[in-house]
Amino acid sequence: MADFYINVILDEAKKATISDAGLADEIVNIGGKEAVQVGMTAKEYKKLGKGFSGLSCDDSKACTLPAEAEAKLMGIIAETKTLDVMKFAIMKLYNPLAGKAPRSALR
Repeated sequence: MADFYINVILDEAKKATISDAGLADEIVNIGGKEAVQVGMTAKEYKKLGKGFSGLSCDDSKACTLPAEAEAKLMGIIAETKTLDVMKFAIMKLYNPLAGKAPRSALR
């Protein structure tokens, strides 16, 4: 069981992507909108929080990603045909060196 979730609210294109990946049975209703929930561990949530400073979860421990990151996540889901993608997706979504100067520039 996941510690936290990423809610991906589905429009028609995203819903088609999810259905094409064979994951239509994973679609849930959240606040009157269709969505899929991608589970993540507390450690993965902490890493995403470092990468996306505005990331916060609601009372149900669910959060939403910025549009660009959500698009990357949808691409990974479509490619792998599973919602169990956070171990792989975290490498694409979280860049711990973002905004830091290369070591050679520090000398």
